[in-house]
Amino acid sequence: MRYTFSSSLKLTSIVLIVVGLIAFGIGYYQNSRIDEHTVKEILHKNEELSSAQPMNSVYKGDVMFSKDHIQHAEHQIHNRPWSAFFVSLMLFFGISATALFFAAVQHAGNAAWSIVVIRVMEGIASFLPVGGLLMITFIFLSTYGGEHGGLNHLYHWMDPALTDPNSSHFDLLIKSKEPFLNRPFFVIRTLIYVAGCLFFLWKIKSLTRKLDETKKVADYKKVYNWSVGTIVFFALASACWAWDWLMSIDPHWYSTLYMWYVLISCLVSSVGVMLIISIYLKKKGFLPAFNDNHMHDLAKFLFGFSLLWSYLWFAQFMLYWYANVPEETVYFFGRYKLYGSTYFTMLIPNLVLPFLILVSSKVKRNYIIVPIMACVVLFGHYMDLFNIIMPGTVGAFWGIGLLEIGAFIFMLGLFIFTVMYSISKLDLEAKGNPYYHESELFEYPF
Repeated sequence: MRYTFSSSLKLTSIVLIVVGLIAFGIGYYQNSRIDEHTVKEILHKNEELSSAQPMNSVYKGDVMFSKDHIQHAEHQIHNRPWSAFFVSLMLFFGISATALFFAAVQHAGNAAWSIVVIRVMEGIASFLPVGGLLMITFIFLSTYGGEHGGLNHLYHWMDPALTDPNSSHFDLLIKSKEPFLNRPFFVIRTLIYVAGCLFFLWKIKSLTRKLDETKKVADYKKVYNWSVGTIVFFALASACWAWDWLMSIDPHWYSTLYMWYVLISCLVSSVGVMLIISIYLKKKGFLPAFNDNHMHDLAKFLFGFSLLWSYLWFAQFMLYWYANVPEETVYFFGRYKLYGSTYFTMLIPNLVLPFLILVSSKVKRNYIIVPIMACVVLFGHYMDLFNIIMPGTVGAFWGIGLLEIGAFIFMLGLFIFTVMYSISKLDLEAKGNPYYHESELFEYPF
């Protein structure tokens, strides 16, 4: 059975793309008109901004209203459009990449319950070519084209003055990390991550399509083997891109569980999207085999991964805070002082609501509550990425305005259009999979 991409949903996605671009464009124009004179006025009129806790280690030595202080403030203000776009891009790229990983886990684990929704996972993963191209472009523009690195200052370690022993801005720690944190290697690694994801996406989809035609055990073994390879690649790549794209924004700080934290944030968001799309297809009559048992299992993952994310958040925050190591706690202290309205409140959609609402087995079968909770969790992990990216790039000069809303709406529209178009090209019934019939009969015992 094939899904027909409805004209109304197609129009909605296009409208989101256009409206998002317009809103972001207006916000970008307003931001670009902020010059050095305006920055000085902002700092002198707003004592809270001028004396704010430095969110990035390179700004710690700034004397208030000095040349460096004003220049760094200008950099942070002009980082905002890039940061706003990066938050949304990272969210949807992470959702698509972890959907591919989750599908590979189902194949490698010989799972039966999930085969009814395996095409939904492949459809979500099909955003990778678009998201990957945007990510490569974004990273390249953030790396090259500017006087001190890229066209923005998201990654301040790219400033050559920080690794020049003769410079007054020389930073020994960043110099020690130069073999890994250098611009050519940074771009090369990004190309490897994206190319690897695209290769395994193509391989898995082509093999499952062939399996539908042949229904041979030998072809299923190929799906199994390549799924194992996908898992191995993703395990390495997801760890490295978390370090590269996110943790290197704050290069003086590190966490040994950071890669797991970012992975689970993307994975729980991806499961939420799987639920939303599966329920939508069910109600439209294109996924008749999907029932409340499959929804119950996906909702269990949404519930369980939310608790795992919360555990990792607590472990990362509490252990570093309790240790009271200055270079470590500054990462959290600044977020607590300047991002308190988003940093701690994100625990409500990411922990409190999923725990209180989805703990019930009965609720996990509710076709109204479950998609609402999936949207709540998706919003919560947008906030999570916002709190990861914004503090080290825009510092105290953050906000929720046309830039953030426009970027999110644009990426959402592009994601909907790409994913639903891809799903319309897939046979939603993976009958070539030897476990498909078992998946149709799957019934959760409680």
